[in-house]
Amino acid sequence: YAGGAAPLDPDVVVVSLERLTAIRSLDPGLWRMEAEAGVTTETVARRARENGLLFPPDPGAAEQSQLGGTIATNAGGPHAFKYGVTGDWVTGVEAVLAPGELVRIGGPVRKDVAGYDLRGLLVGSEGTLGIVTAAWLRLVPAPEAQLAVAAAFDGTAAGCDAMERVLASGEVPAAIEFLDAATMEAAGGSLPAELAQALGLTERGSAGSAPGGAAPFVLLLEADGSVQETRRVRDALVEALQEGEGLRGFAAPQAPAEVRALWRWRAGVSHAVTAYRGAKLSEDVAVPLDRLREAIEGTLEIGARHGLAACSWGHAGDGNLHSTFMLDPDAPGERARADAGAQDVFALALELGGTVTGEHGIGVLKAGQLRRQWAPAAVAAHEAIKTALDPKGLLNPGKKQT
Repeated sequence: YAGGAAPLDPDVVVVSLERLTAIRSLDPGLWRMEAEAGVTTETVARRARENGLLFPPDPGAAEQSQLGGTIATNAGGPHAFKYGVTGDWVTGVEAVLAPGELVRIGGPVRKDVAGYDLRGLLVGSEGTLGIVTAAWLRLVPAPEAQLAVAAAFDGTAAGCDAMERVLASGEVPAAIEFLDAATMEAAGGSLPAELAQALGLTERGSAGSAPGGAAPFVLLLEADGSVQETRRVRDALVEALQEGEGLRGFAAPQAPAEVRALWRWRAGVSHAVTAYRGAKLSEDVAVPLDRLREAIEGTLEIGARHGLAACSWGHAGDGNLHSTFMLDPDAPGERARADAGAQDVFALALELGGTVTGEHGIGVLKAGQLRRQWAPAAVAAHEAIKTALDPKGLLNPGKKQT
């Protein structure tokens, strides 16, 4: 998405950590693990599950992403609303700093305020300050149960109002995801049939929409915890969703297989949107929760202004949306118009008090955007940190630039 690991110069050296695949230690009794940077995120999560524990970060490509990359981007995912992002689960790192020193910062401790937070600097640094080779991870007991709720609404306003009712209810869902009507038009056709029926949808070609009408705005929520607590929270979420106007239908699958099927569909939305016209350009801005509706509607307006099909979906509970332009790869000029549209999306996010990137990072594609978001003094501090830790500019050159 952000080009964080892509070399900009053919003469640079690409360091692959794919052979660093050891789980150095796993202590189920103390809820902790030490793993090397080449272990996939899914492997970390699976080893935790096998021992009754949970490693919550769940980026979309967990079966491919490696722990080092997950840390370098401070990756999140649908369950970041309740559980936070990767950095919240890293208690220490082993890393190579310039000019080649192996250091250990933090460790298997839960509290550590000695010195500046160098661990926090390396997490999310996209490899520009050091190369993480291993990490100590904090785990928690896995929830006994997980139940999902999907609700379809007549439009963005009704859907965002429902999300705010959920937040005002005092309950804490494990996830709150949204998909706007244009996304549902592109991806709704692959929704499992029984769920589509419960939401009041019907298949129309490759898309999912209401009979005789437009596709809905959809919220996906999940409750987790003990069996009793999960059911109580799920019921409270359903009640909050039903209180307002514009609810078209909802589904509350009971069987674990149905819940997994719903989340598999959600994980495939990006691919479905890409396939809708053959290509896409997708950004990951984030805004305050009370400005989410404006960001969703603004994305559509920007698309229309540039003559592009637009949609958005993402992590509603975090105010994080994937503002997307669906492209025909053979249509002349569409990519250039999408690049211009992306600049407008960044400007919209900042105007709404948000950020140009909620989870994908600055990388290459957003180079220069930090200066639009931060004050000059903050930018200077950012550059001073880079100079102090990488004075020759050797580490991932050209990335995370201000």
